[in-house]
Amino acid sequence: MKAVVMAGGEGTRLRPMTASMPKPLLPVANRPIMEHVLRLLKRHGLTETVVTVQFLASLVKNYFGDGEELGMDLTYAHEEKPLGTAGSVKNAEDALKDDSFLVISGDALTDFDLTELIRYHKERGALVTVCLTRVPNPLEFGITIVDDDGRVERFLEKPTWGQVFSDTVNTGIYVMEPEVFDYVEPDTSVDWSGDVFPRLMKEGKPVYGYVAEGYWEDVGTHESYVKAQADVLEGKVDVEIDGFEISPGVWIAEGAEVHPDAKLRGPLYVGDYAKIEAGAEVREHTVIGSNVVVKSDAFLHRAVVHDNVYIGPQTNLRGCVVGKNTDVMRAARIEDGAVIGDECLIGEESIVQGNVRVYPFKTIEAGAFVNTSVIWESRGQANLFGARGVSGILNVEITPELAVRLASAYATTLKKGSTVTTARDHSRGARALKRAVISALQASAIDVRDLENVPLPVARQQTARGSAGGVMIRTTPGVPDSVDIMFFDERGADLSQGGQRKLDRVYARQEYRRAFPGEIGDLTFPASVFDAYTGSVLRAVDTTGVAESGLKIVVDAANGSAGLVLPSLLGRLGVDALTINPGLDEARPTETAEARRAGLVRLGEMVSSARAAFGVRFDPVGERFALVDERGRIIEDQRALLVMLDLIAAERRSGRVALPVTTTRIAEQVAAYHGTEVEWTTTSPDDLTRVAHKEGSVFGGDGQGGFIVPEFSSVFDATAAFTRLIGLVARTQLSLSQIEARIPRAHVLSRDVATPWAIKGLVMRRVVEAAGDRSVDTTDGVRVVESDGRWVLVLPDPAEAVTHLWAEGPDDAAAQELLDVWAGVVDSAEH
Repeated sequence: MKAVVMAGGEGTRLRPMTASMPKPLLPVANRPIMEHVLRLLKRHGLTETVVTVQFLASLVKNYFGDGEELGMDLTYAHEEKPLGTAGSVKNAEDALKDDSFLVISGDALTDFDLTELIRYHKERGALVTVCLTRVPNPLEFGITIVDDDGRVERFLEKPTWGQVFSDTVNTGIYVMEPEVFDYVEPDTSVDWSGDVFPRLMKEGKPVYGYVAEGYWEDVGTHESYVKAQADVLEGKVDVEIDGFEISPGVWIAEGAEVHPDAKLRGPLYVGDYAKIEAGAEVREHTVIGSNVVVKSDAFLHRAVVHDNVYIGPQTNLRGCVVGKNTDVMRAARIEDGAVIGDECLIGEESIVQGNVRVYPFKTIEAGAFVNTSVIWESRGQANLFGARGVSGILNVEITPELAVRLASAYATTLKKGSTVTTARDHSRGARALKRAVISALQASAIDVRDLENVPLPVARQQTARGSAGGVMIRTTPGVPDSVDIMFFDERGADLSQGGQRKLDRVYARQEYRRAFPGEIGDLTFPASVFDAYTGSVLRAVDTTGVAESGLKIVVDAANGSAGLVLPSLLGRLGVDALTINPGLDEARPTETAEARRAGLVRLGEMVSSARAAFGVRFDPVGERFALVDERGRIIEDQRALLVMLDLIAAERRSGRVALPVTTTRIAEQVAAYHGTEVEWTTTSPDDLTRVAHKEGSVFGGDGQGGFIVPEFSSVFDATAAFTRLIGLVARTQLSLSQIEARIPRAHVLSRDVATPWAIKGLVMRRVVEAAGDRSVDTTDGVRVVESDGRWVLVLPDPAEAVTHLWAEGPDDAAAQELLDVWAGVVDSAEH
C-alpha cells in the first residue's frame, strides 16, 4: 500500500515561523514534523510515499530528496495553486489508482497504529475510513459522529460550543480506495470532509470511522507547537529522539558541548554541535537546535531555539520560539509566547514582550522595549553592509581597528588555508586599511594574494581565478572623505545577502578564528596581472572588424586606475586612441558629480575637434564609464544603456538582457524589436549580476554607467564593456548619434521622500491599497502600472529613512504628475 503525505499548507497561523519555512519542516525535538510522520509510515511498512507540495515546495523537496536517507521511496506531486485536501490528493491520482492508499498530514504529530487502521478498513470493506481521535476541546477541529457499526453519520467543520455534540474529531488521516477519485473534480479546490464525504454518505457509500488510541497533535498554533516539543520530551508520544539520554529526560545530540558548570534541568534537548557555556541555565521543555551557542549566565525555560542561533550572555528566554540564524545579544529578554523569525538580530538589553511576533530579517535595536509585533519595518541599527559594502568616514567610522575586526570575521567564515585576493584604489587611506586587512587575514590562517592598486574589475577577475574570496578597498564614489570595504565571493561578485549576514553575525559576536603559529597565512604578489587581464578580455570579447575599421577614439582615464590597463589593451586592439588624464592622482581618488560633468564636457570638445568616432570616460576604479558621441554631445547614462542594448540586441538577435526595474520600459521595445527579451531584476547589483550570469544572458546594465558583458564576466566591467562597444561600432557602420536617434525618448523621473523607519511598512501597505485594481509588480518595492502603460515604482531604502520613487510617462509632465500623486500617498502615511 502507498501513502500520501500532504505537505502543501502555508501554516499561516504559525507565522512568522512559517514566513520563510513550510510548516512540515518546522522542527520538533530538532527534527521536522514531517520527518516524524515519514518515520511513522516506515514503521508500519508504508515506504512508498507520494508527497503533495505547494507552498515553498522546493524546500521540502531539497530536504527529503528521494527519501533514500530514510529508507523510503518518495515522489512529489506539485500543486500550481491550492487544491484543498481532496484536490491535492487527486493531483497525485496517477500514482495511487491501482490500490488502497493512506492519506496523512505532514504537519501533525502522531504515533497512531496505522497497521490497525488499515486492518480495520479492509475488514469493513470501506470505500473510505476516517481516522478519529478524542480531544478535550473539539472547537478547532471537525467533529465526526459514527454509529454502532462504525459508519460515519455526520460531519461538522469547526463547530461552536452550541454545536458540540461529540469529542470525536477528524485527524485528517484516511485510508481510501481508488474509486474515491470519481468523486473529486480535477484542478479544482475540493475538501474531503466538506465536499466529498457528505456526497459519499448521501449515496450510501461505505464511509467508516476508526477511533484511534495514542497521541495526536495538530501543530497549528504557536501554543500547540511549543506543547508538541514538551510532549516529545515527556515521552507522551512515541517518536525517535536523535541523541543520547545522559540522565532522565536530558537528551544530548552528537558533538554537543555542555560545560560541567552549566545547569541542566530536564526534560530538555540539546542539538548536535551546540555549545552551552559555564553558568548557563537550561530548564525543562527547552529544545536547543544544531550549532546553537548559549553563552554564560543565559537562562532558558520552555524555549524552542532553532538551528545556528547565538544566545548571548545574561539573556533570558521563557516560553518563546527563536528562528534559525538569529542572534540574541547580551542581556536581552524574550518573554512567554513571543516568536522571533529567522535571521533576526535582537539587540543588547532589549525586551520582547509576551506574544509579540518579530518577522524574519528584522533588527530590534539595543535597549528597545517591543510590545507590538514587528512585521514590515526594520527597527534599530542598520546592518554593517550598505549598497557598496561596508562604508563610512575614513578614520571616524572606518578605522584600522574596524578593518582588522571585519577581515577577521570574513576569514572566520572561510576555511583555514583558503586564499583571499586583496586590492585597493590609489588613495593613501585605502593603502593603509588594506595593510590592516592583510595582517588580519594572515593571522586567521588565510593566504593572501595582494594585487596592490588595480581597477575594480581586475580585482574581481583575479579573485575568480582560484580564490575563496576577495577584499577591495576604495574611496566611496563622489565622497572623498569616505571609504568602502568591498567583499567578494569566489566568483569575484559582491558577497551575497546570505554571505553578508554570515559575516555580520560573526562580527557582532566577535568570535574570530585565530591561526596557530604554524598556520599563519602566506602573502604573495602576482606578476603580469594587467597583461593577463587584457588577454582574457580580448579572448572573450568579439573584436572582429576593429583592426580594419580605422576607428579613432578619445579615452579619458580620469587619473584613475583604469589608466593602468588601457595601454596594454589599446595597443593590442589596434585602434587609433588618444588617451587623456592617464596618470594617477592620489589627492583625487574620486570625483564629485560636478567634476565628472566638467570632465565629460572637455572630453566632448576633444572628440569633436579630433573627429573621433566617440569618447569614453572611465570612473576612477574602472568599473563604469560615460559616453560622448562623435559630435561631442554627452550621452546620458540611461540613454547610454539603451544605445548599448540596441547595439548588442541587433547583433545577437536572441537571448536575455538583465535590467533593474527602475529602467525605462522603452528598453523592452528596443530588446523585443531585435528578438531579445528583458529579465527585470531588483535594484541590487547582486541580483543584477546573478541574472546576467544565467545561461542565455547577452547583456546587463544598471543605467548608471555600469555594464555587464556575460561572455567575459557577470560583474560590472568598464574595460570589457568598452572593448565590446568598439567591436560593435566597428561592425555596425553607424555612428552613436545615429543609433541614439532611432531609439524613442524616455521620460523617467525620480524623487526621494523622507520616511521614518517606524512607518515604512505602513507606507508600502498604503501604496498597495492605493493601487486598487491596477496591475502591481513586486519584483522590488511596488510598481503600479496604469492601463495606458504609465508606471510608478515605490521602493523603501534598505539603509536610510527614505522612500525612493520613479515614474515614467509619455512626457515629462505626465511622469511629474504621477510622481506628485504617489509622493502624496507616501506622505499621507505619516499624517
